[in-house]
Amino acid sequence: MPSAPVAVLFQALPPPLIDGLRKDAKPGGYSDGGADIAFALRSAGLQVVTPAASPNPAAALDWVFPDTVEGINAARTAGAATLWANTVLFAGHPLEDVMGDVDIVGQLPRAMQAFDDKFETNRALTAADLPTARSFLLAGTAREGVRALADIDRACADMAMVFPLIVKPVRGRGSQGVTLVHDLSALRTAASALIDAATFGDMLMVEEYLDGEEMTVTVMPPAAPRPDGTHGSHHWALRPVIRFDQRDGVAPYNGDVPVSANSVALAAGRLREPSVTAMIDACTAAAALVDARTAIRIDCRADRHGRFKLFDLNMKPNMTGPGRPGRDDQDCLSAIAARADGWAYVDLLRAMLAATWRQR
Repeated sequence: MPSAPVAVLFQALPPPLIDGLRKDAKPGGYSDGGADIAFALRSAGLQVVTPAASPNPAAALDWVFPDTVEGINAARTAGAATLWANTVLFAGHPLEDVMGDVDIVGQLPRAMQAFDDKFETNRALTAADLPTARSFLLAGTAREGVRALADIDRACADMAMVFPLIVKPVRGRGSQGVTLVHDLSALRTAASALIDAATFGDMLMVEEYLDGEEMTVTVMPPAAPRPDGTHGSHHWALRPVIRFDQRDGVAPYNGDVPVSANSVALAAGRLREPSVTAMIDACTAAAALVDARTAIRIDCRADRHGRFKLFDLNMKPNMTGPGRPGRDDQDCLSAIAARADGWAYVDLLRAMLAATWRQR
């Protein structure tokens, strides 16, 4: 376990426009989860650097530094030798300038930028023979690889996609902008609304709807110790978590409904089911493909044949947890998974901290 002082970064930089697409910023920039991480680590006796000399447990910004050049410099000046990037990274992010000087908990910025594109990521997973939801790109006007809104009926026919379908942003966050549509009229309406609003850019995805059981799988990097204390040389998965009580076929945003209210860890006996083992194997293979340097989370759903398909790979999963005042119901999905295997929230964080990396 690294003993170097750690500082947690939150998203203060506005999200960039990448190829006409934008990942909408989370209100607060993940400062709530960042404060949960810092508080839990300090409570467990680890060295945590904070912007406030005596941080108030109820004040998130007392615990986290902005992910700007100034914020990173302030964290390092205060003694941080490890930076926990609890933020959305991208090529050209200020973190790139210090990756050879400090240890990192987080993804490579260029990898996060590449694999936050849900369409291109799913296309890469499909090319690797991993079971992935089918989809196509849609915009107001056609261009290479992108169908026009006016041609949406032909696009669905060409892809042999039948209703209901999912409309979603290409660089979305959680369930933001995700809509289940049951016919062509509803598809046109939902797609037009996303394109006109331009909150997420000028393109969207139309994806097959998988109407079976939904699970999410947290995959850890090879360097992270497993709950039984062993180490391996490959990515590995925590216990899958079942999602239920979806609204119109979509899991609600965790800011509206805490995931602890609609999620439960899979029973140990079901880990031997062939469909579950195949799903876990696909998720760990996907993590290796995207070179995941810290925990990622992959959402999966079963099709009508009971085969799980991957439909959303999250390079920066939510990492909130209990400890600070009023946060008792703020377990993230990864923490729910970890607890089922005997880990408390802070044990999950310790495992992530054990997998720091530095650019050589």
